[in-house]
Amino acid sequence: MTTRDIDTADALERVKTGVKAFDDLVMGGLPRARTTVVGGTPGSGKTVFATQFLAQGITMFGENGVLVTFEEPPQDIEANMRSFGWDLRRWRKDGTLAFVDASPPASDELVVGDFDLAGLLARVQHAVKTVNARRVVLDSLTQLFDHFIGDPKILRRELFHISSALKKSGLTVLMTAERNSEYGEITRHRLEEFVADNVVILRNVLHREKRRRTIEVLKMRGSHHAEGEAPFTLVANQGVVAVPLSSLRLEQQSSVVRVTSGNPAIDEMCGGGFFRDSVTLVSGATGTGKTLLVTNFLAGGVAAGEKAILFGYEESRGQLFRNASGWGVDFAKMEEEGRLKIICLYPEAQGLPDHLLTIESLVDEFQPNRIAIDSLSALERIAPDTGFREFLISLTSFIKKREIAGLCTATSKSLIGGESASEQHISTLTDSIILLRYIQEQDTMHRGLMVLKMRGSEHAKEIRQFTINGSGMHLGGPFKDAPNVFTGSDNDFTL
Repeated sequence: MTTRDIDTADALERVKTGVKAFDDLVMGGLPRARTTVVGGTPGSGKTVFATQFLAQGITMFGENGVLVTFEEPPQDIEANMRSFGWDLRRWRKDGTLAFVDASPPASDELVVGDFDLAGLLARVQHAVKTVNARRVVLDSLTQLFDHFIGDPKILRRELFHISSALKKSGLTVLMTAERNSEYGEITRHRLEEFVADNVVILRNVLHREKRRRTIEVLKMRGSHHAEGEAPFTLVANQGVVAVPLSSLRLEQQSSVVRVTSGNPAIDEMCGGGFFRDSVTLVSGATGTGKTLLVTNFLAGGVAAGEKAILFGYEESRGQLFRNASGWGVDFAKMEEEGRLKIICLYPEAQGLPDHLLTIESLVDEFQPNRIAIDSLSALERIAPDTGFREFLISLTSFIKKREIAGLCTATSKSLIGGESASEQHISTLTDSIILLRYIQEQDTMHRGLMVLKMRGSEHAKEIRQFTINGSGMHLGGPFKDAPNVFTGSDNDFTL
């Protein structure tokens, strides 16, 4: 982008869409008095996005709107959008929203002589004047093309005239259009070449029997924008909620305050405890004590007068409460006192963006001082590699911005461990890593613990033996001749 382009981008007046986090992708909003084409396959959320653009304009920014529908009659759109909390019927009565119903009769087929685009422009301009609109949505242009018999070049030319006329009136226009595939042509009838200043693509890709929705700003004429796909989801009473990684800036402060891990011996190994705003990863094979460390972390916070929250994705509340009781920790009492909140969900119950929104919502509601996730490995299995990394970046960024202590667990694929600390780049996103490993000495199997990493602090380097009994975890001395905990061999340690 040239210096002149940057100056132009800065000079453009922005129109906030109100779509959560999407405005960050487009550097504050869509440029005013420009046309944006939103393309997507059926079911990708185009109509929801377009309606949300109008709804947020009316409710948040005092900008009235006009919705031109070529597919569904207004009554159907009003009913469909009610689940997102948008009362289109009331706005019509209040004079803040106007419909232009250009949907064809079910039994008729449009031809050139039956549909006059000059007449359509007149109807739209009349609706704009009636409600003093600043935003206009045309949904969906593909339906217009599909019911048009004649030369499509004529229709593209007419649409360009409509778009130009609306833009000259200072209106910000959003048009939706169908795509044939998630990664094929931008729109089925190549509308973007004729009418679009900006192009946004919504995708709804099937992966591992789950749908993964993403949004991409492909083009924004004369303005900078974030590149690449960002995940989004559709939420009741909210609509489209995006999770753009480009807006996650490393700007949070770094605390020097220490908080307890819940185990004095581990605190000593970590130089006095975890940092208040740090995220710690506990990696280990099944049965090595990861959930016990989570239990200690939560109980230690409550004992210090803090509030703690746990999101469990592997065990039920009954199991977690029973396990904690077996180690002398009374989760039920902590919840009754309002110091602890435990939420257990099946990972497959929803997509990763929805899990992230659930975590954010409950954290904002409960206002804890510390949070535990048990485990990341359970969530990893429901998403592609890219989606899981996006989730991790957003999760760790959220925890740090809230300046709360975080503890996450990950299960190693083998009993001796070695993979999980680097899988999916988890290690680069956490501040501290604690490894729990099975270690064999002759005919005896022991458990070992080591602090692999701790940003901003000295920490113990040895591998400490530990045992687990009815009162919890007890650390002993270091192993004298420990094998390589990363490969299971007796070679020098490598990472």
